[in-house]
This record gives sequence, C-alpha cells and structure tokens, in this order.
Amino acid sequence: MKSLSGRMAVVTGGARGIGQAIALAFARAGADVAVLDLRREDAERTVAQIRDLGGRGFAVKANVGDEQSINAAIESAVSALGRIDILVNNAGIESASYVADMPTAMWDDMMLINLRSVFLCSRAVLPAMQEQRSGRIINISSQLAHKGAKELAHYAAAKAGVIGFTRSLAYEVANQGITVNAICPGPVDTELFRSLPETFRVAKLAELPIGRAASVDEIAPAAVLLASDGGSYFVGATLNPNGGDYMI
Repeated sequence: MKSLSGRMAVVTGGARGIGQAIALAFARAGADVAVLDLRREDAERTVAQIRDLGGRGFAVKANVGDEQSINAAIESAVSALGRIDILVNNAGIESASYVADMPTAMWDDMMLINLRSVFLCSRAVLPAMQEQRSGRIINISSQLAHKGAKELAHYAAAKAGVIGFTRSLAYEVANQGITVNAICPGPVDTELFRSLPETFRVAKLAELPIGRAASVDEIAPAAVLLASDGGSYFVGATLNPNGGDYMI
C-alpha cells in the first residue's frame, strides 16, 4: 500500500524546484495534491504530471505573502480536495547582499515570503486539522539557518525563524494529532540556487564533503517520510539532507 494513499496535500511553491519534486513524490505515494504557486501556468504543468502518475492534482494561484490570497487559496484547496491532511510550506525566494549594502526592502521581502508565509499558511489550515484531530505541517528551512553565510544574513535569519516557528507550533498542536517538522536542505540544484552569484555557488559547493549540490529528488523523500505514518513520532524535528555542509 502506498504510504500516503488517501491523503490530501497542499504544497506551496509547488510548480518548480523542491516543491515540485515533493508534490510529485506525494502523488507517487498515493496522495492527491493541490499545487499553490504564483505562476499558475507552471503549476498546471506540475498538475499534469501528477495526473499522469494517477493522482488527483489541482493548481491554485496564490501569493504566499498576502493574507487574503492565502486564505482564498486554502479555501479553494479544501474545496478541491475535500480536506487537508498535509501542508508543505515550501515557497521561497533568494537574493544576496552584504548587510551594509542591503536595502530595507530586500530584508522585508525575504521575511515576507520566507517566514511570514509559513505563519499565514499554517494558521489557515490549522482550524480544519484541529477539528479532524490530525495533520502534518512540513516547513522547508535551510542548513544556513544553522550555519549562516555572508551575503545571506536575511535568508539565514528567515530560515532560522522557520525553525523557531516549527518548534513552537509543534508544542501547541502535537497533542491534537498534528505534527509540525522542518527540512533543512543544503545546496540544491534549482533555479533559485543558480540565481545566486557564481562566486558564492562555487565556494559553497567546494565546502561540501559530498562535493556537489543535491538534486530535488534527494530532498523529497524526507517530506514523504514526515507526511506518512512512519513519521508520526517526529515532533518539532529538523531533518538535514545537506551533503554534510552542517553536521548536526
């Protein structure tokens, strides 16, 4: 039996990169998936792949930094799926700047998309999960939340905030049948990683004991584990598929 058979999942930023890989891995494991993304056309392409795998997929346009957009998107997802068993907060952005040169808007945008959205999406699904006394919330953080990096103070701060939020929410809802956990990937060969300065990417990959970036398919299995019955005793945990960049 597939480990997520009969489960209903929502993946933010599910049109590309890690989010797409997780959405497809969920479908292979038997879940139906709503793909929330700002890029509706890209989300539809992911949904087409989900349906090719035999699952039900739905594309929902959403701006994860906007409260009204998120609330409407979650309502649409519930209408399409019937309920929500799993939420993956994956949507995110990257940019690079030394702190001394960083515009305030760059800092604020990072916090809006990479941290505030995790709160907004989690809050939106919680009432239904609490009513059904079950649920899985999986937040995508980063190894840089533990390690930090020059030119990425805003990114590391937001991702560290995700871990703090994950642990705190886990304390609040674990006794209601809802688990909340985080995944902290290392460098992954995605469009976001490739958008960073080449000097940073080369230096980062040189630090890795494994010597290379991950593929998105090397990150997705951690999400499947946390979403499945086999992940039921992970509470407030961080899984760290990071190629040895930070050994914790």
